Amino acid sequence: MNDPGNEIDTISLFDFSDEASGSAVPAAKIDVVRLNYEGAERITWQELFSGYNKLHAITFSSGINFVYKLLDMFDTAEVIFGSESVMSYTLHEIMAYQDKLLERMREIASEAKLNLLSRIQDGSVHFYVSRTQLSHEKLYLLEADDGRKRVIMGSANMSYNAFGGFQRENICYVDGQSAYDWYFGVFNELKESSTDEIKRSALEKADLEDNIDELPIAETIKVKRALVIEPVKENTDEIQFTLDVRKAAGMLTPFAPKAEKKSGRLTVVPDTITKLRRFIKSEAVREKELRSEYPQLVVDAFNHTAALNDEVLDLSPKQDAVASDIELFITYMTGYNKFHGDIAGMQNRYFEFANWFFCSPFMATMRDMSARFDQNRQSYPVFGLVYGQSKAGKTSFLETLLKMMIGQKPKVSAPDFTRSSIEGLKRTVKGAPIIVDDLTNTRFNQHAIETIKNDDFGVADHLTHYPAVVISANEDVKAVAPEVIRRTVICRVEAGLTNTEVMKSNVVRFVQQKIGTDFYREYLRRMLDLLPDLIEALKSDDAESAPDILKYSSEIIVDIFREHLPELPDYIRPLSLENYFSEQVTGKYAMKTIQNAWKTSRKSFVINYKNNELRYDAGAPYEADRLLKELPETLEARKSREWLVMDLDEAKHFFEIEFKKSLRDSFRIGR
Repeated sequence: MNDPGNEIDTISLFDFSDEASGSAVPAAKIDVVRLNYEGAERITWQELFSGYNKLHAITFSSGINFVYKLLDMFDTAEVIFGSESVMSYTLHEIMAYQDKLLERMREIASEAKLNLLSRIQDGSVHFYVSRTQLSHEKLYLLEADDGRKRVIMGSANMSYNAFGGFQRENICYVDGQSAYDWYFGVFNELKESSTDEIKRSALEKADLEDNIDELPIAETIKVKRALVIEPVKENTDEIQFTLDVRKAAGMLTPFAPKAEKKSGRLTVVPDTITKLRRFIKSEAVREKELRSEYPQLVVDAFNHTAALNDEVLDLSPKQDAVASDIELFITYMTGYNKFHGDIAGMQNRYFEFANWFFCSPFMATMRDMSARFDQNRQSYPVFGLVYGQSKAGKTSFLETLLKMMIGQKPKVSAPDFTRSSIEGLKRTVKGAPIIVDDLTNTRFNQHAIETIKNDDFGVADHLTHYPAVVISANEDVKAVAPEVIRRTVICRVEAGLTNTEVMKSNVVRFVQQKIGTDFYREYLRRMLDLLPDLIEALKSDDAESAPDILKYSSEIIVDIFREHLPELPDYIRPLSLENYFSEQVTGKYAMKTIQNAWKTSRKSFVINYKNNELRYDAGAPYEADRLLKELPETLEARKSREWLVMDLDEAKHFFEIEFKKSLRDSFRIGR
């Protein structure tokens, strides 16, 4: 019998016990079945299974065609499919595995499948899918009406490859009631404790898009009302080993020789290895060049270390150097006092953005832990957007932040921005944000929106060091879609300088020349002290929400600044996720527009008290569309050409305006 463990054991070559590290752990007892060897024989799989009419089976993986063929030999059958690909056993991985299994089963569009559907319907065939890593067993229990019993066990999965003699397998069988009874208990224990039944409706239409509620696990939850999914706690090393294997295989794939198209055979000669070696060395040189061009900031939350380009960072900087960096940062921010427009608002937005920017190297780890423990990843954003009028110092601000982090200021030219290019960079760069400078509205709509919307990068591979992406754009980025707003830290600036003032300013050059990384290394040490507690909080089933890392980050920044300044500027303040994603923040432009219009142009409004409706003339369809994208769902807003139509009561609350009629007002009142 195999130990009920996890599937990664099948590929893990070395098992390092706690004894190796000096702490002896008592060995767990496992079930071991005693057998007597009677002999070996060469038979076909049909001969091995024939003569019986009932089947109970557990298979780790399967060949669907073989499953159909095998089931034709039995009047009744129950089959449990184990998982060959799920590693962490979070809800999303279980659902993804079930979806792909059903997809494979549906691929066989034949009479056999139709027959199988009818057998599921009449109850002669039952399929189950495991949702936990409880079984590595390949087990087949056969029963005949005359009382004969057979148990088949070993390494063979339910596939032609396993039972057709195409690969080496260890296949054993034992006849008799006693063995059957013991293994039948094993089968039932797995079936009852950790499987979901595949109903006919699931096999016909369940998927992750339109019919997620038809997945087997969803059906189980409907029946049981609640389902507890235990996290896998003991397989971290095995998971990492698997991921490392996948990563190495992915690296070799572009250079490896290709198999013959027709036969699928691959012939390898000594020259093949020589060429492969040459290609790999060339790639290593290219990657080294890339890594010298793009930073590698590795912040290890579990080992409490940070390294930049393979050099361990000193996380105990001299405090006078920290004070110098703080003074220079304040000098930089004070420079905005010469700008025209909403200066205080600009300083507030820039500090909020700096807090997220400094915190961003921790986001990949927090997103990975969120995925493992079924928490919301959106609490840990990895995209930032700074946009607004030109000559607002957006580029120099981002460069300064990056210089404070890593002592350099690389960025990506906007024409190079595509989803594929950014994902390639995210696999090359580590930790430090990638800055895409001066993105046009066209390229933003063509590439950035889709990249942000479909942000599941690194989740499946459990990557923990990929960088955030920061986009800088001018005012022509008019409307930001709701799905982007929910996933992106947005900094909209409404202040700037004249051309002449830009030319005269030396503040940026002075600060960027003098500022160092001492403040940031002090920040990193304090954040690393905090991270274990945040990760433990993330694992807790009792937590109402994911830990607010941006809140803790801002508190650390405030503490460091307070230790070195006699008085804090107003913009240096504690923050929380609300400062980034509350409806008042994400809808700030729309709120300000409506409030200003109410003060200056009440003719633009129509109020219908009877229908509880507020209408606003935005002046143009594109402006109505821009406002619509920022408004919260509670307003039930919709667009009619240049008109914006909203729920009146909700609009009063959101815009903080009573929208009451007055005899002095010349706006229209709907009846």
